[in-house]
Amino acid sequence: MRTLFGRVSHTALLALAVVSLFGAPARADGEAKLLAPSGTLRVGIYPGSPTSMVTDAAGKPHGLAYDLGAELAKRLGVGIDYVRFQRVADIVTAIHDGQVDFTITNATPARANEVSFSQPVLAIELGYLVPANSPISKAEDIDKPGIKIGVTKGSTSERTLPTKFKTATIVAAESVKVAISMFCRGEIDLYATNKPTLFEMSDQMPGAKILDGNWGAEHLAIAIPKGREAALPLLNGFVAEEQSSGALNTIQQQAGLRGATKAK
Repeated sequence: MRTLFGRVSHTALLALAVVSLFGAPARADGEAKLLAPSGTLRVGIYPGSPTSMVTDAAGKPHGLAYDLGAELAKRLGVGIDYVRFQRVADIVTAIHDGQVDFTITNATPARANEVSFSQPVLAIELGYLVPANSPISKAEDIDKPGIKIGVTKGSTSERTLPTKFKTATIVAAESVKVAISMFCRGEIDLYATNKPTLFEMSDQMPGAKILDGNWGAEHLAIAIPKGREAALPLLNGFVAEEQSSGALNTIQQQAGLRGATKAK
């Protein structure tokens, strides 16, 4: 019996050793093929928002999508390819079409019909930005005749705000960069989007102000193409680790992300 037990134990230990040596890499390899089937993780980014990508004074890029994409590619053992777009709505479309593998965006029910989401990464407040010397000092001043509210084309703001404001006019901008120019030309009186983006805009608009309070919140999550849901446990574990380790806080600080709160 002792000899038989010893043989069984030896066999079991050998099996465990084989699993340890080959099982985990096999799973990791499978997840890499699922999340980055081309062998490269294609990360969708758009400039101008720290939730996606911004550049610091030295010209180095930072951002949630930018840096978390790099961290995930490293974990999967694959290369990374940053694919640039003008706005996040275009990235969501590209993920739906299988042209992009990864981004960070607001996990709305409408977008959940197009892509699959991880658990929330973090939450950010939605707000309003007004230029210097604006007569608008609070949210109650907005819904008046002649007031033009700028929003990003294809954004949550564009879909949501028409039901909130009955008198003011909603004006879609092609991008955040274009919106700043629209302020200069008097084509919009304020801009509505998430506060991290508004802070980035205000840095480029001397005297601009973000109004107190908020009109809601975005719950940012990793977006991947439909059909890759088998990888969600890995992504959720990745998100939890980035949150608990402090890596997510470091990414936010490097990107200058303001107006964020912990994901619920």
